[in-house]
Amino acid sequence: MKVLTAAEMREVDRRTIEMGIPGIVLMENAGMRVVEFLAERFAPLEAQRVLVLCGKGNNGGDGLVIARQIRTRFPQCSLTVVLFAGKADLHGDASQNFAMLRACGCPVHTEIPPEAYCATLIVDALLGTGINGPATGGIEQAIVQINGYLRPAKVVAVDVPSGMSSDAAESAGKVARADYTVTFTAPKLGQVLPPNCDSVGELIVRPIGTPAELLTDVKIELIEPSMFRRVMASRPPGGHKGTFGHALVVAGSRGKTGAAALCGLGALRAGAGLVTVASAESAVPLIAAHAPELMTEPLAETPHGSIALNAALASAAEGKTVIAIGPGLGRQPEISILVTSLMESLEQPLVLDADALVDIGKVPLTPRVRVLTPHPGEMARLTGKTVAEVQADRIGVARAFAEAHWLTLLLKGQRTIIAFPDGRVWINPTGTPAMGTGGTGDVLTGMVAGFLAQYPQYPDEAVAAAVYLHGLAGQIGARTLGERSLIASDLLQYLPAAMEECASLPHLD
Repeated sequence: MKVLTAAEMREVDRRTIEMGIPGIVLMENAGMRVVEFLAERFAPLEAQRVLVLCGKGNNGGDGLVIARQIRTRFPQCSLTVVLFAGKADLHGDASQNFAMLRACGCPVHTEIPPEAYCATLIVDALLGTGINGPATGGIEQAIVQINGYLRPAKVVAVDVPSGMSSDAAESAGKVARADYTVTFTAPKLGQVLPPNCDSVGELIVRPIGTPAELLTDVKIELIEPSMFRRVMASRPPGGHKGTFGHALVVAGSRGKTGAAALCGLGALRAGAGLVTVASAESAVPLIAAHAPELMTEPLAETPHGSIALNAALASAAEGKTVIAIGPGLGRQPEISILVTSLMESLEQPLVLDADALVDIGKVPLTPRVRVLTPHPGEMARLTGKTVAEVQADRIGVARAFAEAHWLTLLLKGQRTIIAFPDGRVWINPTGTPAMGTGGTGDVLTGMVAGFLAQYPQYPDEAVAAAVYLHGLAGQIGARTLGERSLIASDLLQYLPAAMEECASLPHLD
C-alpha cells in the first residue's frame, strides 16, 4: 500500500483535478467515505449523538460535507456542528460546502455548546495534511477538549488526527487522539511512523477518485499481505524437503546456544526444507538438544568458545540455499574478519544479524542478496550516529545505508523499516511491545533465512513476509499470553496461526 508525504498528496490532488475531477467532487467523495464508515461502524447512526468539529481549510470542508450528509441522510441523528472560523475565513470548496450546509437548515456553532459534551461520536475535521507547525488558539483548545472533557466519546479523524504532522514521526504540538482515522487515497507518512501512529487508532484507507497511475512512482509503502502473496502460495503436491531450500545458520558460542537454536527453529518454522546450524564445537550438543529437526555442523573454536578464524565455513556453505550469520556469535576479533570474508566470497543470499553486524565499509558492492537486520543501537554503531539520531530519521538513515552499500537493510523496532538498494522503503505495521524480550530478533533472522531458502527468486517478498508474520505472531501470542509473559520461543508457537491468517485472505487466493 503506497504511503504519501503531504507534498506528494498535494501533487496527486492537483493532477487529479487537472485530469478532470474537480476539487469540490473530491471533497464530496471524501465526506461521503467518512459517512459510509460511520454508518457501518456505528450503526444505527440515528442512535448516536454526533459532534462535527471543523476548521477553515479543506479538512474543515470535508467536515462540512460530513455534517450535510448526516443531516440529510440521517435526520433523526442528534447532530452538532462547530466551525472554528468565520464565514469570511472560508474559501473555495470549503466556502461552497458551508453554504450548502446552511441551505439544508443545519445550525453551525462557533464554539462547543454545553450539550455537545454528551456526544457519543466526534468527527475531527479541524486540521488536515496542510498543517505547518503546532496548532494554536481555538483549534488547540478544541484538540485539548477532544483528548479530555469530550471523552469517552469515540473520535473519528478525517484524513489525519488534527495537529499531526503528515511527514514527520513526531508532531510539533498537541495532537488529537483518534480511535479511528479515515484517510483518503493512501496512508500519509506521519500516520504510519511512531510515535505519531499511536494517535491514529485504526487506520481506514478509502478511495475518492484519484487515478491509480498517479501513485506508480511512490517509493514508500506500508506492508500488507498482498505484497508477498507469491511466498504464501500453496506448496506443490510433489514437494519434498529438497524443494524448499537448505538454510545454514552460523550462530552461537559457548554460553550463547539459545540464540543459535532460536534462529534455526525460526528458519524451520518459516518453511525451510532443511536447516543446519554451524557453531563452535563445544556449543553444538546444547544447540542440537533444542530440537531433533536441526542438523548441526561443529566448527573449530577459539579458547573463548567462539567460532575460530580457521573454521571450515566455505565447506559448510556448499550446497546451501541461504546463510544466516550472527546470533550469539560473540564479539571476538575473529568474527569481524570471518563475516567480511564470507560477504566477499559467498554467492548465496546472506542474512546478517547481531554479532555479524560489523563494519562493512570495505566490502565490495555486488548485486548479490545481502540482508542486514540491526536494531537501533546496532544501526547507530554501523553509521557512527547516536541512537537518538537513528530514531529521529529511521527512514532516511535506513535508506541511505541500503543505497550506499547496495543491500537490504531491515531496521528493527516499532514499525520496522525495510530499505532496499534502489531507494524503495517498506514499513511494517505488525508487532507489539510484548516482543521487547531477548531472542525475538534471533527468531526473525531465522525466519528471513527460512523464506529466502524457499524463495530465493523473490528476495524482497521473502523479507517482507518474514517481518510481517513475525510481528503478527507476536500480536496473536500477546492476545493469549499478555504483553508481559510473551517470550521469543512463543513466536514459533503462534507463527502457524499468523501464516494461516494471511494465507486465508481473499487477495491471496
